[in-house]
Amino acid sequence: MKPAPTLSPAFLQPAGQSLPTPLLALRSERGTGLADMPLPTRKTENWKYSSKYLKLSDEMASPLASDGKPSASLAAPGYKVVFLNGVMMPEASDYPDLDGIRIRSFSDLSDDEATELAARLDSTLDTDAVQMARLNSARFEDGLLIQLKPDARLDQPLFIVHEATANASGSAFPRIFVDAGRHSQITLVEEYMSTGSAPVMVNTVTEFDLADGASVTNVRLNTEGESVQHIGATGVRQQRSSRFESHTVGFGGPLRRHDLQVRLEGEGAECKLNGVVVTQDKQHYDNHTCIEHVAAHCNSEENYRNIAADTSHAVFNGRIHIHQDAQKSNADMNNKNLLLSNGAEIDTKPELEIYADDVKCAHGATIGQLDKTSLFYLVSRGIGRREANVLLTMAFINELVEEIPVDAVKETVQLQLNQFFDHTFQEA
Repeated sequence: MKPAPTLSPAFLQPAGQSLPTPLLALRSERGTGLADMPLPTRKTENWKYSSKYLKLSDEMASPLASDGKPSASLAAPGYKVVFLNGVMMPEASDYPDLDGIRIRSFSDLSDDEATELAARLDSTLDTDAVQMARLNSARFEDGLLIQLKPDARLDQPLFIVHEATANASGSAFPRIFVDAGRHSQITLVEEYMSTGSAPVMVNTVTEFDLADGASVTNVRLNTEGESVQHIGATGVRQQRSSRFESHTVGFGGPLRRHDLQVRLEGEGAECKLNGVVVTQDKQHYDNHTCIEHVAAHCNSEENYRNIAADTSHAVFNGRIHIHQDAQKSNADMNNKNLLLSNGAEIDTKPELEIYADDVKCAHGATIGQLDKTSLFYLVSRGIGRREANVLLTMAFINELVEEIPVDAVKETVQLQLNQFFDHTFQEA
């Protein structure tokens, strides 16, 4: 029997040493634990449809250089923090100086602060289920710590811009930890972009820890280039009466993977997860979500939509786990998928695991093509076939696009969709 592939030792070589000693120790410990780590295969259940797209060469193990200058990104009103290949660029950033809000890079923390942070990193994620997040913990060179004291509110969105320069093969490991105090509020936008055409890997981890009554909105936009393999994980822990809202928009590549895990640990906590994925050519995108209803009287709402054209491949795996003590839980999950060609493929797997008896739970999944009757109706009234295709496709996802709470992101998504439509639909 052929042995299972393991992570190359090249990925465990020491990275930059600018972090405080407690974080260096954590990184070393995580790296030791990755020795001989099996890589996902088709037999790995949560990588069943994506393992064949994961290509980790030894050349990709080298850290991408962080001594260049970032390019332009979202021109948006609000605060901004820029990361270049996983390292914070203070000179390109403009972050708030407000009472109750502290934003610092990991490398600027004192040893005491770094010790406290090290004890909390990975606490929001099931790293057994999100295997590649462990690699980030062993390789991050820098990170961003966002702390909101009780009742602190950020008056504008905070944009975190992650740029990968794919001028040579390598990898980057961005890291964010958000500590939202009681009744605090923040809107955080993560933008992932790239330049260059060399094969690179971007492995990201973002963690949110919400105290009682905290409200966090997270917008995640991925527009990286065709040479970038992106493997991301987002972990969320919520306490009593907190609210987390997620808007994930992704455009495909050689491999796009995002794991989103939410734990509702306090009574009255709520989460809303929206996602839009668009793939074309031979691209691949895989969204895995998991909502853990741990406490009673919690609500979750999830709505993901995928569009696949040409010979591309999209995956959605959504899991809702209602624990025994999570009585009076309300959970709703919906996944709709649109195939624009006979060669495209979409795999969907909604899961409900319920151990409480006084709950309201529902899930649904559909896969289909554009309705020929609706298309005929539009064309018969003088609308061009291409425009009719665009109208019907846009109608399929427009509800979720319009719910994005940041106008600059919404405009960028619309521009990207227009490029997708130009590529996919040709005038007959």
